[in-house]
Amino acid sequence: METLAANVQKSPLAGEKKFSFLVLLIFMLLLLIGVLVLAMALGAKKIPFADVFMSIIAFDNKSSTHQVIQSIRLPRVLAAMATGAGFAVSGAIIQGISRNPLADSGILGLNAGAGVTLVIAMVFLPTISFTGTLWLCILGAGLGAGLVFSVGLLSKRGMTPIRLVLAGAAISAMLTALSEGISIFFSVAQQVAFWYGGGLSGISMTHLQQMLPWMLLALLLAIVISKSITILSVGDETAEGLGVNIKLIKNLSLLAAFMLAGISCALAGSVSFVGLIAPHLVRYIVGVDYRYIIPLSAVLGAILVVLADLVARIVNAPYEIPVGAVIAVIGVPFFLYLARKERREL
Repeated sequence: METLAANVQKSPLAGEKKFSFLVLLIFMLLLLIGVLVLAMALGAKKIPFADVFMSIIAFDNKSSTHQVIQSIRLPRVLAAMATGAGFAVSGAIIQGISRNPLADSGILGLNAGAGVTLVIAMVFLPTISFTGTLWLCILGAGLGAGLVFSVGLLSKRGMTPIRLVLAGAAISAMLTALSEGISIFFSVAQQVAFWYGGGLSGISMTHLQQMLPWMLLALLLAIVISKSITILSVGDETAEGLGVNIKLIKNLSLLAAFMLAGISCALAGSVSFVGLIAPHLVRYIVGVDYRYIIPLSAVLGAILVVLADLVARIVNAPYEIPVGAVIAVIGVPFFLYLARKERREL
């Protein structure tokens, strides 16, 4: 019988571990802190770095600059960080349990499913709390993914990465059309269009406080089951032989993925490709051990979305462009590159 290590090396996602996990984590965390400070300093109005630090360690409520940082920029960059981490870890989990290198919440219908439930909440539940909206988006993410996997399994030849992506594109298009139809009929099209573009304006500390416990719970769950996800990424037979409760781990993995994607969608809208880019780059550096992939993907995803939001704010200041469009500039070519590698499975 082949060892787990041997099987992992045969995985198409395998990469050679090139750097120490701890060193890389510290470096990426320092980079994230630098990006957060930069994002708070730059925008329609440039703020000196000294004022950014002082607004955090010695807040002066009489200072308009401190007010701008604390009430607008700080909540926004924290939301971008949380959103990036959520989308990245959600993508990493789905790639691991499905053994599909093309998996991402936007590609596999999670975002579109969350969009449908969000539109329904806007129209029929206008007084719903933000926490209620979070759970509706989580439910919608699960609905979208369930439809995609169901359609992907219809083929007699089984489910392949490319077929799953095609099913995701079809279901996402259907759910998006449904959302747009409802939004036009009930005159909420402008709000829905903003959500689909992806954006972080209007986020408050209250929103962050309401989503934080659920986001941390989902991230903690992902980390706890990360070793089992590593084994599942090799194959069900290997996992079963090593004593992994496959059904339990897959269900817990999907729960974490749906929570992370749903919460991220509720915060920032439909932002695709973060869950595709971050896990692949991390996997290339540290290999296929999800004990390393999940935390590093969270940090890298946070960096990507914070930078994307910064670009969205400064490229055409004082106007903004959708964060999703900024991410798509690098996400689409990256996806096409990966899809080309999988073309033989069509």
